[in-house]
Amino acid sequence: MRTQNSKLNPPYVWRIKTKNCGNGSVLALVVIALVILSAMGLGLLSVAYGVRLNASRLKNEAVAQLAAEAGYEQTLYWMCQQQDLIGALQKGVSGSTGTLTFGDGNCDYQVQLFAFIGSRPVYRVISNGHSGIFDRTTDVLVVQAVSGWDMGQCRVASGGSSTTEVYFANGEIIDIPIHINNLKDSPDNRDIYIMGSPHFLQPAGMGESRYAKSTGSDKYGSVMGLFEGGIYFDQPDCKVTDEATIASKVDRFKDTTKTAFKFTPTATATSITNPQPAVQLEFFVEDGVGKVRITNNCTVRGFQQSSDSRTWDFKIKPGTDGTKYQRYSIYAYHIRSADADSTGERFVRQIEDSYVTQSFGGATSGPGGQIFVNGNVIIGSGDSSLPGQDIVKGKVTVVATGNIWVADSTVIDGAHDADGKPSQDNPNVLGLVAQGIVKVADPGMSDYGYVDDSPVEPPGYEYVPIGRPDIPSAVKGDPNYHKRYLPDPTVVEAAITVGGGGWGAENVRRGSYGGRKEASSPQDDLIVRGTITEAVRGVVGMIGQDGYLKRYYMDERLLEGILPGDIWLRGKYIPAPAGWHDYRPAN
Repeated sequence: MRTQNSKLNPPYVWRIKTKNCGNGSVLALVVIALVILSAMGLGLLSVAYGVRLNASRLKNEAVAQLAAEAGYEQTLYWMCQQQDLIGALQKGVSGSTGTLTFGDGNCDYQVQLFAFIGSRPVYRVISNGHSGIFDRTTDVLVVQAVSGWDMGQCRVASGGSSTTEVYFANGEIIDIPIHINNLKDSPDNRDIYIMGSPHFLQPAGMGESRYAKSTGSDKYGSVMGLFEGGIYFDQPDCKVTDEATIASKVDRFKDTTKTAFKFTPTATATSITNPQPAVQLEFFVEDGVGKVRITNNCTVRGFQQSSDSRTWDFKIKPGTDGTKYQRYSIYAYHIRSADADSTGERFVRQIEDSYVTQSFGGATSGPGGQIFVNGNVIIGSGDSSLPGQDIVKGKVTVVATGNIWVADSTVIDGAHDADGKPSQDNPNVLGLVAQGIVKVADPGMSDYGYVDDSPVEPPGYEYVPIGRPDIPSAVKGDPNYHKRYLPDPTVVEAAITVGGGGWGAENVRRGSYGGRKEASSPQDDLIVRGTITEAVRGVVGMIGQDGYLKRYYMDERLLEGILPGDIWLRGKYIPAPAGWHDYRPAN
């Protein structure tokens, strides 16, 4: 047995040893695996921590950026609410700087006048966003948006509290950007009126939404194809119907105008029926120098139809912000003192004598001429002896608290392109701004016998002709001397801003009343090369019947401004080209 057991011992022992060796290998493998897994676990924990930390950093940085952009949007909102932004910055009105606080971040922001491009103000908005250890800055140069044709509404006044639609007609080509304020009508209809298929070649901006408020229906779907430049909806309103805004800008203009170019006319010829005080400005060019002959204390013989239903000549009733209207005294003719030259009521000045620059916070505008009239203005001359008659050489803006009557074609000097528009490098500009209306006068008023049969000249006064004589040889004393007309086409090259009504033509026929004297019956052409801003549309003509046919072209040069400072009225500010910068501020 022992022998047998002895014989069995070696394999038994071998088997035991073999088993023990196997257990050790497994243990080693387990240990190695645990080490590897632990290392992997630590690695994964480290990666997860890094990812989480990186995500947190990205989140904080994104929050900082969003906070900065929120400050920028808040600044633009404040800018849009100001009646006169430059004036607000000058006075340090609350809101030009501020802070906003959010759950995970905050920002501080400010706006300042940065520079002028010619006469166009450029503002700088800086907004710093903060979240955790991260800071981001949005730094943007912005300018006030400018359209070619801004309308408080696409309607004309037809009575004291009524308006009627103005249609864009079949075949018309509107090669000018337009903007129309939100009418806020009920029911909510389309605020632009279209008959047939006019073509809008440049962008249009609408204050209203594309969709009707109550039904959600698409008000513009059927006409979108007419707008080659597209339509932008829900745009901020132009402030042309805000009387306080207009008054604020006019006051700043007056304060910065040279004393020698400020006028408050008096209607001295009180025996004239319905006398209206005015200053006449006759632009001309002599020996290459731009000049203006100024006649103060003119007396306009005014005329009104007897009821609202007989006329289209309305202006906004003061204090109503464009919601009520009233008939006003239109231009029939005007007279001046016979001795105006000797008394100093009539004199000649060079346009450049009226030039001023304006400085705000270290930024200085380009120079420009300013003429301010606390009353009415007559633009144009019937004196063919003036060299370069009714041509403006220089850069000048006329602002009137009353009406501006355009009494003949008025164009700027210098190069024009083949399409008739002033060339891009033409330095001459005319701006016309009125708190009343800006209208083309009708020289036929006395000719037709509407008023006085012929102009009345009280003792010591003389009739002042405008426009072109029917009979060129007729001189003072000739019974035909006062029979006059405006040319076809009548051309106005200017930036026109009408705070108290609309741009258009006076004495356009309504029913059987009124009716302009045309050079080419039944209608002449009215060409505008410039820009138009009007609180309510003015009547230009009745298609195929009376007045003018419109031919409007935008003068892109006016985007650089028409005078030192800012008198634009759009309630929207946009980034200047290449004006947007986002960055991490230096520590």
